[in-house]
Amino acid sequence: MKFQLLITLFIISLFFTSQANAKDADSQPVKALPLYSQVYDDKRDPFKDAQAAIKLAQASGRNVLIEIGGTWCTWCHKMDAFLADNPDIYQQLHDNYVLLKISVSDSNENEAFMKSLPPVQGYPHMYVSTNTGQMLLSKDTAELLDNLEYSPEYWSAFLSKWQAANNKENSDVTNAKS
Repeated sequence: MKFQLLITLFIISLFFTSQANAKDADSQPVKALPLYSQVYDDKRDPFKDAQAAIKLAQASGRNVLIEIGGTWCTWCHKMDAFLADNPDIYQQLHDNYVLLKISVSDSNENEAFMKSLPPVQGYPHMYVSTNTGQMLLSKDTAELLDNLEYSPEYWSAFLSKWQAANNKENSDVTNAKS
């Protein structure tokens, strides 16, 4: 009887341990992201964050996706919710890009940083740069909508097209437009 009880307790403890580890594994990608990839913070230095993002992108062979928005931005929250609800798109994003969130707000418009970028069309707005800082694309995120909802197909196509593996091709197109 004691032996059966011990085995039952052992199995229960294994179950709870595996559940806790599964939860940790599920939340690990968010924890592993730098803070500048997780939140808009108008107190952060966008130049320092950009340098750190480029360094990480170089080390990992990815491009940088610069996302301009803020905590006040309804569509920014919708985009975050879309990414949370679409783990395959979320994974594709973070596998191929270092996400750099830059806050613009009434309290801090980050003017000096924003002057270095093409004009913003609306919020959120995204830019793609290589891991050497070469700007490849200025993207109005409204182009990723289908019937006023973010589209997994549009997102996946966008992320595939502008990933680092296509830099030469995309750079040629960008330079031809200039």
